[in-house]
Amino acid sequence: MPQPLDLAAIGNGTVSALVSREGRVGWMCWPRLDADPVFCSLLDGTEPEGGFAEVAMTNFAGSEQHYRRNTAILETELTDAQGNRLRITDCMPRFRRFGRMFRPPMLVRRIEPMAGRPRIRIRIRPRFAWGEEVPRGRAGSNHIRFVGSSDTLRVTTDAPLGFLLGETEFALDRPISILIGQDDTVDGAAARIAREFEDETTSYWEDWVRGLSVPFEWQDAVIRAAITLKLCAHDDTGGIVAALTTSVPEAPGTSRNWDYRFCWIRDSHFTVMALNRLGATRTMEGFINYLTGAVLEQDSVLRPVYPLVPNGPIDEWVATSLKGFLGDGPVRVGNAAAVQVQNDVWGSVVMAAAMMFFDRRLPQPGDEALYRRLVRIGNAAEAAALTPDAGIWEYRGRARIHTFSAAMCWAALDRLGRIAAHLGIEDEAADWKRRGDRLRAAILDGAWSKSSGCLQEVFGGEGLDAALLLLPEIGLLAPTDPRFIATVEAIERDLMSGGLLLRYSLPDDFGVPDTAFLVCSFWLVDALHAIGRKEDARALFEKILSLRNHVGLLAEDVDPKNGQLWGNFPQSYSQVGLILSAMRLSRSWEEGFWRAW
Repeated sequence: MPQPLDLAAIGNGTVSALVSREGRVGWMCWPRLDADPVFCSLLDGTEPEGGFAEVAMTNFAGSEQHYRRNTAILETELTDAQGNRLRITDCMPRFRRFGRMFRPPMLVRRIEPMAGRPRIRIRIRPRFAWGEEVPRGRAGSNHIRFVGSSDTLRVTTDAPLGFLLGETEFALDRPISILIGQDDTVDGAAARIAREFEDETTSYWEDWVRGLSVPFEWQDAVIRAAITLKLCAHDDTGGIVAALTTSVPEAPGTSRNWDYRFCWIRDSHFTVMALNRLGATRTMEGFINYLTGAVLEQDSVLRPVYPLVPNGPIDEWVATSLKGFLGDGPVRVGNAAAVQVQNDVWGSVVMAAAMMFFDRRLPQPGDEALYRRLVRIGNAAEAAALTPDAGIWEYRGRARIHTFSAAMCWAALDRLGRIAAHLGIEDEAADWKRRGDRLRAAILDGAWSKSSGCLQEVFGGEGLDAALLLLPEIGLLAPTDPRFIATVEAIERDLMSGGLLLRYSLPDDFGVPDTAFLVCSFWLVDALHAIGRKEDARALFEKILSLRNHVGLLAEDVDPKNGQLWGNFPQSYSQVGLILSAMRLSRSWEEGFWRAW
């Protein structure tokens, strides 16, 4: 069924945009993934007057939308009541040029008549300063400049400028090209440049996908998830944002609205794992370098979340000029989670950086100098492990000793022991193991509830959370350990809603959660597979796949009652969960294709 998040993402590692089924660009942060959204109608109520770019078809009757195969190029076809039809092709250029990656902050849009003479209005209505500024368009020879107090957006086109400025209806009897980007002169005809950029970008994505290692099953789903994850990566710094949006609420009518256009450290290990298994080593290496070369240099105490430029602003404030997604505000800019204590970050950095020591494909492997920098992180992890924090779910009104946070601190000690052994520093490897064994025993003792017969979210508490499913992934427990199996069964019993998994069931700062956090259901898929319930794992995985929107994308959350997607979009962690679960569940290529018996 159609739903509010029937959107398609396009991007190029510098900027991104979200396009509706009808071809409206309602979200585009510019000139960077975390910048001011010059197209912001997505967050401006149900009938926004601006903040979008669209092709409004007279007597519009219906649309079809799909990605060009194995690319991030989007094709949208509009049809009117008389059968006239047009196609909109959207892309953001990305390809090698002059020996480096060319990825300008630009949207390229081509509009072609496909049948008859469709009548259209082209509306381009940017906003600046989070919806506060309404720039006036000023025509040049072949372009329109939208000038604000601090930004200027240039629209270069071969369409009649008067028709665009006046939003005049006209018959589309020839292809039209539109380039939206920086206030620079375009060197050449708009049509030629648009076609060249589109062709080169198609070749780039096809080559990139060709280099992926994909499972035998669910290849299309994994490829789309991989491309989407790539769109969330910022080439310039290597950071990967949690999502391309801010303030899409986790559920209708709630103020659980957060800005996800930042890099969460806890996501790093699982993101790196997914990229490693895909063979997307350049993106993986860029993200690890972001963590080890930028984040570790900033503070003596790690923060849970960082901007794409690690020392940039992240203070949380409310954009009052925007009404919110479907009218549900507030629209938040920045994220106050940056000042929280979240002890799992220590382990997240070490686990991600450990890949540098063991992946032989990387041109600059980890060495003793990097290990020495990580030693500080390990010592801090040990000190923080059994102290209260806000936890993985970023509770804003409480602090407890969270089992997952403590386990991630243990993981820092465990991985540093492996790294030390790999480097031949045997005495330090033995010391890390001794300290890790002591911490592991304390965690398993503190998190166990005799009355419930399973592990708990917090030490000494009575309540479950989905993050407990990750303990075998971290290495704290074997999946065959009776304590873990009992915990999985308890989580299924207490946290399942409509066949999907909630994060937790106890009230938080905003009450009891209504929607299922999609990556948690992927965690359950992996846990069921690990404990031998493979058919149950496959059934749940197929159910989650059925919740993707019309172009195969996932948000952060889903309403288990009706399957409607909610939360920031597209969510990196959901794509990571899909990739990792598909890799685990899929038959091997040998089983599925090469063997005839």
